[in-house]
Amino acid sequence: MTALFFNPLQDGFAEDPWIHLAEMREHEPVHAVLIGGYALFRYDDVFAVLRDPSLSVDDANADLDERTQSELLAGLEEGAEFEDFESILGLDPPDHTRLRRLVSKAFTPRTIEALRPRIEAMVDEALDAMEARGSADVVGELAFPLPFDVISEMLGMPEADKNQIRDWSGAIVKTLDPILADEEILAAFHANSELNKHLDRVIEWKRANPADDLLTALIEAEEDGDRMTAKELRDQVSLLFVAGHETTVNLIGTGIWEMLRHPEQADALRADPSLDVGAVDELLRYVSPVQVSRRIAVADIEIRGVTIPARTFIQTWLASANRDPEKFGETANELDIRRPEAGQHVSFGSGIHYCLGASLAKLEGQVAIGRFLRRFPNAKVVGEPKWNGRMNLRGLDELLVDVG
Repeated sequence: MTALFFNPLQDGFAEDPWIHLAEMREHEPVHAVLIGGYALFRYDDVFAVLRDPSLSVDDANADLDERTQSELLAGLEEGAEFEDFESILGLDPPDHTRLRRLVSKAFTPRTIEALRPRIEAMVDEALDAMEARGSADVVGELAFPLPFDVISEMLGMPEADKNQIRDWSGAIVKTLDPILADEEILAAFHANSELNKHLDRVIEWKRANPADDLLTALIEAEEDGDRMTAKELRDQVSLLFVAGHETTVNLIGTGIWEMLRHPEQADALRADPSLDVGAVDELLRYVSPVQVSRRIAVADIEIRGVTIPARTFIQTWLASANRDPEKFGETANELDIRRPEAGQHVSFGSGIHYCLGASLAKLEGQVAIGRFLRRFPNAKVVGEPKWNGRMNLRGLDELLVDVG
C-alpha cells in the first residue's frame, strides 16, 4: 500500500475532513506528521492519551522549531511587548491543579445555570431581529455575538470594549492552529500585547469597584490563603475570550447548519424539547468544534507498536475519534440526536484538562439551537455556507438563511 500523506491544509479539508480522517483511522491510526510529531485517529488511543497523567501540555517539554522568535518580534511596533501566555491549557500539575482549583470556584454549575434566563433573552432578541427581516446570517447575528456577549456580561466587562476585544481575540485565536504565516504571528503578538494592557486596566478598576460578576469572583477566589497572581488572573480572562468564544461559535453555527441539512432530526428536536441536552452532545460529537488537541511525550511511549520519542508532540484528532465506528457503531457518520452514547464524545477533551467551560458551551448551544429551530420551522439555507478555513477550530464564517 502506498504510504499515506495526511494534509489537513489541503483544499476542501475544512469543508469535509471526514473522508480523510476515516482513511487515517482505518489504515494508519498512528501517523508520523510531516511537520513533526505524531497524530492519533482512533477513539481508544485518543481517549487514553488525553487521560494519561504521564504526558505533558507544557511546551517547555517539547523540542520546538529553533527559528528565532527575535526575528519575528522585531516586526512589532515600538512599545509593543511580548509576554508568554500561560493559561490552564498549557500547564502541568501541580501548577495546573492549583490554578484550576481557583478558577473552578468562580465557574460552578450553579453559576452557569443561573445564566439561562439571560441567555434565553439574548437569543430571543437576535431571533426577533431575524424574523423582522425574514433572513439572517446565523453566524454573524447569533453564533458569533451570543457567546461573546455572555462572556462579557459574566465578567462585567465595559460595554464599549466589545468590538476591540473581538478583534484582538480573533487574531490571537489563530495561534491554536499549528501552521501560521509570519504576518499572522505578528498580528497575534500585537493583539496579545494590546489585550494584556487592556485587561490589566480593567482588572485594576474591578479591584476598586467589585460587583456581582465573574471577574470579581476570580479576583476574590481563594483557597488556604492562595490567590491568583495578577498575570495568572489576566491570562485566564484572556483564555475565556480567545478559546471559550470561538469554540461555541462553531458549535452553534455548524450545529444549526447540520440540523437544517437533516430535517428529520430538526423536526424531532422541535417536537420534543427534552432532547435538547442529548442533541447538543450529539452535535458536539458530529461537528467537533475543536478538531485536534495535543500532548507532549515526556518519555518514549509506544502506541500500537509505534514508538513515539520523548519531547515529541502528539496530536489527538478529536474529530476522528468522535466518528470512530469502533466506539459509536456503524452509524458513527450519521447524525442521531437520540444516540444514547453521544455524551461520550471527546470534544471537550478528557482527564485533568477537560474543558472548564463545557457546561456554559452546552447551555448556550441548547438555548440557541433549540430556540432557533422552534422559532423558524421553515428555515432554509441560502446558497453555500462560508467556512473559516481553520484546521483546528473548524467552523463557519457565514451561514445565510431564509427564516420564512
